Amino acid sequence: MSILTRAALLAGASLLALSGCTATASPPSTPTPDAAAETVELSNCGFGVSFETAPKRVITIKSSTTELLLALGLGDRIIGTAFQDGPVPAEWESEASGLTSIAERVPSEEAVLDLEPDLVFAGWESTFSADGAGDRADLGSLGINTFVSPSACQSAEQPTPLTFDNVFSDIETVASIFRVDASELVADQRDRLAAIDPTGDSRTALWFSSGSDTPFVGAGIGAPQLLLDTVGLTNIAADVDATWAPYNWEAVIDADPDFIVLVDADWNSAEKKIAVLEANPATANLSAVKAGRYLVVPFAASEAGVRSVEAAESLSAQVAELDG
Repeated sequence: MSILTRAALLAGASLLALSGCTATASPPSTPTPDAAAETVELSNCGFGVSFETAPKRVITIKSSTTELLLALGLGDRIIGTAFQDGPVPAEWESEASGLTSIAERVPSEEAVLDLEPDLVFAGWESTFSADGAGDRADLGSLGINTFVSPSACQSAEQPTPLTFDNVFSDIETVASIFRVDASELVADQRDRLAAIDPTGDSRTALWFSSGSDTPFVGAGIGAPQLLLDTVGLTNIAADVDATWAPYNWEAVIDADPDFIVLVDADWNSAEKKIAVLEANPATANLSAVKAGRYLVVPFAASEAGVRSVEAAESLSAQVAELDG
C-alpha cells in the first residue's frame, strides 16, 4: 500500500471515528430533595464506598471518566484531570476547555492531595496504589472518596463478559453518586445502539492495541469483544479469557483475519501499527494488510464508557466504507 493511499485511508477512518453520530451531552438535572439527602452506598471492585452528598471537587483519571462527567453535565465538578487518552470530542470541547491536567499519566498521591478533592474517579483500578494516586483506604481515611469505572474492575466484580447493559449501568451508577438523572443520556445511547448495522457479516478481525515482537490484543471478555460482536465481526482472540492480553503473531497469521482494528493513540498511533505490520514479512502477507482493510478506533473510545456506542457506530460505518 502506498504512503498516500495509507494516509488517505487513516484520515477517512479517523474522521469516521471522531465525527458522525456522537454522544450528546446531557444537561445537569436538579436532584429532588429526597434523592439529595440519601446516602449512596456501593461496592466498587469489591471496595465499599459511601457518598453522603454529591461530590463537588473531582479529579478524573483516564478519558473515560472525564468524558462521562462531561456527558452528564458535570464538568464544573472536575478540578483536575490526568492520563487523558486523546482529545475530547467536539460536543464537549467547550466544557472541557477550562480543565486542568495535573499529570500526563497516573498522578502521584502528593499531586492528588494538593488539590483537596472529595472524589478521585479513575478509569483503571491500578491507578490506586501507594506509588500511584494513593491507596484507596488511605485516601478514604483522609476524607477522599475513590471510585473506579465498574466495567474496568479486575480484582472483583469484573463483568465477564462485558455487555452494553454493564456500560449503561455504569452511567446510571455514576449519575446516582452525583444525584443527577441519566435517563435521557442512556435512552439516547440505547436507541443509537439499536440502530447499528452489523456490517461485519461474521468476518474475522484482530483487535491490535500495541506491541511489535508480541502483539497486545483485544481478547474475549472486554470492550473490544463487545464492540466486535456489536458490528458482527468475529474476534480471532475471543477464546482468551481477558479484556486485553498478549497474543502471538503465529496465531494471527494462522487466522489471517479479514480486518485489523488499530487503536490510535498519541504514543502508539495507527500509522505506527501499520508500519509494524508491513515491516514483518509474515504479517505483510496477511490478507487484511495487503488489502489495507484497517479499522481505526481512538484510544479514548476503545475502553468501556460513554463513547462505546459511538465506537461501534464508527466501526460499522468503516466496514461499510471498505466494502464499498
